[in-house]
Amino acid sequence: MHPMRALNAYQKVNSHAQTSEASPHRLVQMLMQGSLDRMAQAKGALSRGDVATKGVVLGKAVDIIGGLREGLDAEKAENPDAIRDLDSLYAYMATRLTQANIKNDPLIIDEVAKLMITVKSGWDAIASNE
Repeated sequence: MHPMRALNAYQKVNSHAQTSEASPHRLVQMLMQGSLDRMAQAKGALSRGDVATKGVVLGKAVDIIGGLREGLDAEKAENPDAIRDLDSLYAYMATRLTQANIKNDPLIIDEVAKLMITVKSGWDAIASNE
């Protein structure tokens, strides 16, 4: 087996094991990190001129952000306005990543990554207080 295929297979099994045992809070952390990982991969692909890979991984980042949006439930939240604001922020991020994909613009990817890092650091702080 090719070494990269073996590594990918291991990572897939490892991530399946982590998700099956993770709390809902941890799953959100993993999704946020996954979106950041895809954005970093897109920037790397863009710097190499690999436009096809850039498009694939940005599409995955947008899909992950879509999954985060689907998990929001303003009706069950203590602060529904905050949930609606977060939904709007996620929608903005997805739109900007689509624009970054069209324009091949790494600065837009950086903008979205900074936003996601801010949201994730708040989410991570909640986990450390539980």
